[in-house]
This record gives sequence, structure tokens and C-alpha cells, in this order.
Amino acid sequence: MNEQVQPKRPALSRLLLVLVPLAAMLGMFVWIASLDPLRSFNNGAPPVEALTVERTILDETGIGLLVRAGGSDAMVIAQVAVDDAFWTFTQNPPGPIVRGGAVWIQIPYPWVLGEAHAINMLSNTGASFEHEIAVAVPTPKATVGQLRLQALVGAIVGLLPVALGLMFYPAMRSAGRVGVSFLLALTVGLLTFLLIDMTSEALELADQAAALFQGSAMVWLSGLASFLMLMAIGRWRGTPEGLALAFYIALGIGLHNFGEGLAIGGAFAAGSAGLGTFLVLGFALHNVTEGIGIAAPMLRIRPPLWSFAALTLLAGGPAVLGMWAGSLAYAPQWSALAMAVGAGAILQVMVEVTAYLMRQSSDRQAVLFSPAVLGGFLAGLGFMYATAALIKV
Repeated sequence: MNEQVQPKRPALSRLLLVLVPLAAMLGMFVWIASLDPLRSFNNGAPPVEALTVERTILDETGIGLLVRAGGSDAMVIAQVAVDDAFWTFTQNPPGPIVRGGAVWIQIPYPWVLGEAHAINMLSNTGASFEHEIAVAVPTPKATVGQLRLQALVGAIVGLLPVALGLMFYPAMRSAGRVGVSFLLALTVGLLTFLLIDMTSEALELADQAAALFQGSAMVWLSGLASFLMLMAIGRWRGTPEGLALAFYIALGIGLHNFGEGLAIGGAFAAGSAGLGTFLVLGFALHNVTEGIGIAAPMLRIRPPLWSFAALTLLAGGPAVLGMWAGSLAYAPQWSALAMAVGAGAILQVMVEVTAYLMRQSSDRQAVLFSPAVLGGFLAGLGFMYATAALIKV
């Protein structure tokens, strides 16, 4: 039975079919806003107010706070107290803070190096919002020397371990079929740990962000969008293998190293110099296997020499950018977003490496449960878990 073909509508008619519902929807929103149907339920209670501190700056002028409002209405900060004493303050820009708006609060308070300070901000309705500075230290400034030092630390954390791991490439080429399966499974194991660790860190950061960003939903949706987009790009011209797959692994690891750079930069900005040095050593050991994982898909080819430098830069270079961002312009919601995107990229790499591993054997189901694959996967998880213990405090 032949289906009846619908006649094609003119372009103007198709446009009107879209514009008319949109106009009706817009008119409905305007009508509801002007009518204000909930006005009769107002019992005089003050509006819901929320205030989140996104960044703290300590310098010779006092304490600077970047705060974001998230309540139902615009709010006004009326008073600021530091260590139980009220202090004058300036707000930039001045006036009421609209929902979702961010302002700088500058307090000329003589903070004391190494001590803790408690800040309490009160709105004109009497609502109180507390913020604690655990250890008062000067906030790093964007000087050439400071950026150069952070770039050096970022290179030690990101570039050097990846380069050391890639140096195992000549030795890895002599591995047989079983050895290649072990190394590919090792890659999946370390990526699995990075995925779990990065997702948990993203969710923790999302909890520190203003409620209007819907932290948990933002993390899961951003990660899913990143995964789907990279899968679509990767499969655009077939299934990635060899050098192309190595670059995808380097990209996913690079996004993860950006998050690690944020953590180290934040540690230095918070004054934890000793903690920061400890983190650098731990991260460097933690990241050595990343270079091995990047090299694993290239064992059956002879890539050009320039590709090793490019892979090292792609996987380790973002650690430098993360160092700069973490110490100079940190915000919990954007850090959570960056880590969520990185988690999605790592998941995409896991899928592609697993598919590549299965294509190496005629029995694709049995290869996943072979001793070499299970051993490699567990070895990757175990090494990453053990070295992560050095950087968890």
C-alpha cells in the first residue's frame, strides 16, 4: 500500500507555524508576569536570600570578596563584620545585587598573616552569610616571575611525567599480542580511576557553587554533552586507531591534568606552600603511567618524532594553564564545569580504547576476560589508587 505524500508547504507557511506558537508563548509569559497571581499569597515575609563567596583576595588594601547573589529578589548588603567587629566596606558595582549578579566587596581590614578570620555579611533584611578564611596569606599577583614559577611547577606535574612515560615506547614495541593487550587494559584501568576521581571532585566543587548553577545537574549534563560530542567527532571518519587514538587519549588526560593544575594552584594561593610541594611530587609520580597509556595504541605503527612532542604538550600542557587559573582566577562553578568536560572526554577515550582492544582478537567477548586484560586493568586501577594516596590530604 502506497503512502500518501503530503504536499510541501511554502516557506512562509512553515515559518508562521513556528512563529505563531512562539508569539503565543511569549504573550503568556508577559501576561503571567503582569498579573502576578501569587501576590495575594504574600504574608509579609522577607524574600529568600542567598549569597555565595566565589573568590577571596588578600592584599595590602585589606580583604576582597567576589560574591554572587542567588535569592528570589535583588538583595542589599547592609553591614559586614570581620572577627565579630563591624567594618566599613565598599561594593563594586554599588546598589542592590540582582539574582545571579556578582559584585566585589572590599573590606579595609588589617588581616594577620597565618591567622584565621571570620567574615559575616548581613543583608538589609537581617539575613546573615558567613565566610571563613582558614589561613590568611597574600593572594598571588600576575607578575612575570610568578607566572614563570607556576609554569615550571605545571611542567613538572604535567609535561615531565608524560614525557617519561612516552620514553617507554621503544621497549613497549617488543611486546607481543599478550603484552599489547595488557598495556591497552592498563590504559583503560588508569582512565577508569581518573574518571571516578574527576567526577567526584567535580561534584564536590559544584556543591560550593551558587545554587542557581544547579551544580550536580551541570556536572552530569556537561560530562554527557562532552562525551557525545567527542564520540561524534571521533567516529566522523571511522573508528580511531593508532596515532589518532593516542591523540584522543592525550586530550582526555590533558583535560584531567588541567583539573590537577587547578588543585595545585589553589593550594599555593591558599598559602599551603609545603602542601603544594608535596602535591607536586605526588602528582608527578601519579602521572607517569599516563605517557604509557598514550603510547599503547601506537605500538603497531611508527609515528613521526614530532607526534611525541605534540602528545606530550597536549596531555601535560594544560597543567600549566590550570596552575595559572587556580592561583589567579579560581571559581568553583567554572572549575566544576572544566572537570565535568574532562570526565566526559575520559569516558569517550575509555570506550574507544576498549573497542580497539576488542578488535585485536577474533573472539571479542573472551578477550575482555583474559588474564592479560584483567591483570592490566586491575594493575592500572591499583597503581593509580596507590599513588593517589600520596596527594590526598
